[in-house]
Amino acid sequence: MEAVLAQVEQLPALLAVSRSALVRDWDAQILDRALEWGRYFQHLHDRFLTRPRLREALGRRLRRGQPSPLLGFPQLGRCPQLLGLALLENRALPPAACRRLLLCLLQPPGAEADADPRSLPLLARRKAASRLLALPGGPPRSLERTEPQLQAEAQLLLVRLREEEQEIVLASEAEGRQRWLSGVLEQLPQPRAFRVVAAALLLLGQGSSSEQAGGGGRDGNSLDGNQASATGGECVAGPLLSWLLGNLERFSAFCRFLPGSLLASLAGHYSQLSRPYLDLLTTWGSLLLYDPLQGRWVKSCLDKAGLSWEELRERFGYLCRGSVLLREQTQAALKLLKAQDGDFKVCGLSVWTDLLMEVEEYLRKEAEKCLQYFLLT
Repeated sequence: MEAVLAQVEQLPALLAVSRSALVRDWDAQILDRALEWGRYFQHLHDRFLTRPRLREALGRRLRRGQPSPLLGFPQLGRCPQLLGLALLENRALPPAACRRLLLCLLQPPGAEADADPRSLPLLARRKAASRLLALPGGPPRSLERTEPQLQAEAQLLLVRLREEEQEIVLASEAEGRQRWLSGVLEQLPQPRAFRVVAAALLLLGQGSSSEQAGGGGRDGNSLDGNQASATGGECVAGPLLSWLLGNLERFSAFCRFLPGSLLASLAGHYSQLSRPYLDLLTTWGSLLLYDPLQGRWVKSCLDKAGLSWEELRERFGYLCRGSVLLREQTQAALKLLKAQDGDFKVCGLSVWTDLLMEVEEYLRKEAEKCLQYFLLT
């Protein structure tokens, strides 16, 4: 077993070499040996998948000496993919070795008709598609109409998290998954990371809602099918929510960057987000002061991060257009803040009084529209 552990310990070095300029001396034979090592590590993963103690030993050995321990036992199962993608991106790989690599990607040894969804050819095609979609020239798109690249990135992230969830047995592996996710997202520019996470959470939330609305699963048992789907979605969403909520500065930037309509939709799908989001809006609202000369609410400190009165009013308005539960939660929060601020009845004395009046006026008009529509039909 010690010999196996010593071999596994060489995986980070193998991946590092595959990304370096050292590959310029590789020929087809050296490339074949490197890919064979990748398949050997994948074999070890499949062999020890159901043996928790050995899994933990392999994971510990992989993490040894890594400055940022992003590699763990689950990465053994994807070693051919990690190695293949690293070599694809390395321009130092000679033409002969590159041709051999492409041949191995398209016709891996022992390939069958039903390809694994994590197979190298599929990953290669996805990467090529991602590169094409990233080409400049198209007009900017809003997040509400998610561009293809962003949606593809969100779906790939969810696939990866689902694979990790299926393999996790030990608590240390769950911590490794969270570190992996943080490492991946922090490599992206922050606005892009926020958009990918929001799109992934929205896909999970919409998928769960559509399954519940559509009835039962394939076996006809709607309750069991929906519960299983909801549980799986929560397990995948958990690391994304932990990444967002684990850092207040990050969560604040996330909420400032994304539009209020999308944040309200996410808060409606995830109760873990609704309360922190309301608390953040409360913090921003407390930074507003009433300017009697202008007759409006303005920021008390222009250099502090926050929202204008118009933006804050819009955010609360979107929350009240959401689900009944979210609307009631938002109204209750505003009423409590109004009471704590003196329970004023006139405008200009409390930002919470003015916001609550705006929200109640909007809800009254919506109720009148619904009643008028009902009477006319």
